[in-house]
This record gives sequence, C-alpha cells and structure tokens, in this order.
Amino acid sequence: MVKTCIVTGYGINADDELKKAFELTGADVQKIHINDLIRIPTLLGFYHILGFPGGFSFGDHIGSGKVFASLFKKKLKQTLDKFIEAGKLVIGICNGFQVLVKMGILPNLSGNWTQEVSLIHNDSGKFEDRWVKLKINPESPCIWTKGISELEVPVRHGEGKLVIADDEVEKHILDNHLDAVTYTSKNGGEVHYPDNPNGSVHNIAGICDRTGRVFGLMPHPEAFIFPENHPRWQREKIETGAGLALFRNGVEFLKRDKK
Repeated sequence: MVKTCIVTGYGINADDELKKAFELTGADVQKIHINDLIRIPTLLGFYHILGFPGGFSFGDHIGSGKVFASLFKKKLKQTLDKFIEAGKLVIGICNGFQVLVKMGILPNLSGNWTQEVSLIHNDSGKFEDRWVKLKINPESPCIWTKGISELEVPVRHGEGKLVIADDEVEKHILDNHLDAVTYTSKNGGEVHYPDNPNGSVHNIAGICDRTGRVFGLMPHPEAFIFPENHPRWQREKIETGAGLALFRNGVEFLKRDKK
C-alpha cells in the first residue's frame, strides 16, 4: 500500500483536506507534526509520498512559508534528499508550495537547494478567494498532472504571485516545461485578473522539478474532491470531484513503480 505522510505544524489548516484526498485514492495516510519529524527523521523513510498542506505556517511571519521552509531545510535536508533520491513523491499546495520554493527544492535546477523562484504578494494587494480555471501543460514531466487537460479549483491566498530569479532560470523552466499548471481564461480569451488571481509571471500556477516527482501549486485541488465542493455542482450536474485525479495520479504512479 502507498503510504503518505502529511506534515503538519503551527498554523497549518488544510491538513485534514489533504489527508482525505489521499485516503479517497486508497493510500494509507498519517499526519505527522514537523517537530516529530525533526526528533525522529527516520520516520520519513516509512512513507512514499510527502505532502505539505495549505494554511499559514508559523503565522506567515517574515513571509509565507519562510519559517517552515527554513526549519525543514536546516533540520531535515539530508532526510528529504534521500527521500527524493529514492524515487518518492512530494507535493506542496498553497502554503505548502510556498514552503517548497523557499526551501529551494522547487525547481532546484542547481541541485543544491538554492532558492530560484518565489511567491510574493498578489498584484491585487488583497487576499484572493475564488475559483480559477487551470490549464495543464501536456509536455510537462510532472507525474501528478498526467492525463489531465484542465481543472477548475479554488485559490485562497495573499502571496501567490510567482516570480523568477533571473532569465536563465526562467528559460530553463519554460524550455523544460516545468510550468506544469497555468491559469487560463474561463472564456478562452486572453488571461487577465481575476483569471490570473495574483499576477504570476507567464500565468504560472504550479511548477515541478526536472524529475516531475516534486510538485507545488497555489490552487487547492484537495478542495474539490467531492461534487458538492463545486459552487455549481447542481446547476452543471457535476458528478465527480475533479481535483481527486491529481492525487490518484501520484498514488497510481507509485503502485506501478512498486510492481
């Protein structure tokens, strides 16, 4: 059975949603506090997927996800390196995405956890809480998004604007299709606010690393795992929680890999 660890900590508030999403795919899921992982790093070795949920870790003091990222990098870098080198999967959603990029493991082009992108305050200057339409990059190596062409899920963040360190990093991300998920227009036209709710460069909503196994995104697929989660589920006769496909991809990938 695929075992998933949802790392929790002070201020995280979407851990139960993420846990439920993985449980619905048939995974064995446990929540573990970051302090317990720091105390017993070998715990991570028992799992196949590591999930970083959304929320406001450590109150988003000095920047969203910054404290959590610094703590994980300082105390658990070697452990997480081994986890990824073993072919296991990592996903970070919203605050979890902020943690991954500020930790430096996304996109980690240098291979040494140097931060190469960041997520900063939305162009609107306010917290954005709305449903958005996403387009999936079919050429991306991201295993989490395979077979999905588009997705509609909610965002709820104040610091979701993706910015890139320099032209070289930007070129590498685009040329290698690490921009796995982008915001798109609901009417098929040009993408403007609020379709892109934060002003991210190239409308990027989520990126993966070169292996496609480490993935982060600002929107919340775990918030659309039941039809009733969608605000128009009755009007449009929605019968499935479309966000579940993303988590199923991760679990099924590992099941195939373990055979």
